[in-house]
Amino acid sequence: MTYEEFVLRIREQVAERVPGSTTVIIQKETKNNGTRRTGLTLKEPGVNIAPTIFLEEFYQRFSLGVSEERLVKEVVDLYGKLRFEQPCEVECLKHFATVKDRIVYRLVDQKANEEMLKDLPNRPFLDLAVVYYVVLEAGEHGMASVMIRKEHMAVWDVSEEMLYRCACRNTRRIFPEEFATMQAVIRDLTGQREEKPEPVDVMYVLTNQLRSHGAACILYDGCLERIARELSAGFFVLPSSVHEVIIIPEGRGFSYEGLSEMVKEINETQVDPEEVLSDHAYFYDMVRRELTCF
Repeated sequence: MTYEEFVLRIREQVAERVPGSTTVIIQKETKNNGTRRTGLTLKEPGVNIAPTIFLEEFYQRFSLGVSEERLVKEVVDLYGKLRFEQPCEVECLKHFATVKDRIVYRLVDQKANEEMLKDLPNRPFLDLAVVYYVVLEAGEHGMASVMIRKEHMAVWDVSEEMLYRCACRNTRRIFPEEFATMQAVIRDLTGQREEKPEPVDVMYVLTNQLRSHGAACILYDGCLERIARELSAGFFVLPSSVHEVIIIPEGRGFSYEGLSEMVKEINETQVDPEEVLSDHAYFYDMVRRELTCF
């Protein structure tokens, strides 16, 4: 079964299981890094925000032998968690005063998003770019947000500098950082209770508490400086995805070149193309208080 055939079959079966007033349509979107994704958008009458559930991962699992019936059930269950029961006040997007406290930033790769960035207010950061969103709702099952485009700036009559200042105030407040050892993060994700001795060459994870687009935490004022003080060392920053970065203190036998090769290999084999942030490591100099790339 081709992917297109799979999408059509899932759409038909999902449409049979959701309330009759819900419209299920096939949606194709260009996402981060120019990736094209196909999913199902489920629209309810009177509700102006509709979740889109992308199906590429479901198709991969179908190819590995997971039954179609189980996947349909998972899509319907996920929709039950993501759906909005009340309309969202999108009128707020017309007025800067009503969105300024919801504006946040994210990090994306400059080169891979060159075309997209032409339409977006953005700010270069090393070889990355800071882009802006309005957060409508955020919770454990996901986030509803609107990407800020240049047309929004024109309506609001604001500069990119103003967006950046708002995002600096809001992002950390809405999405506080979370810094922990890799072992602690794995225990949390897997539900393990037993604490094993930390390895000598310990790695750390920096993300936000929602663990969504948490790589932007490296922009938080004083965040990297605080980590350097806690580690009593400079450190390498590995962009494992747009959602988090891995911190490795210097002096643990790793080289910048070796770690960059590791990042590139992991991106090619383990990270969804849409979630790749960069293909090399960065280094935070404790003395200069500066993040650099070579």
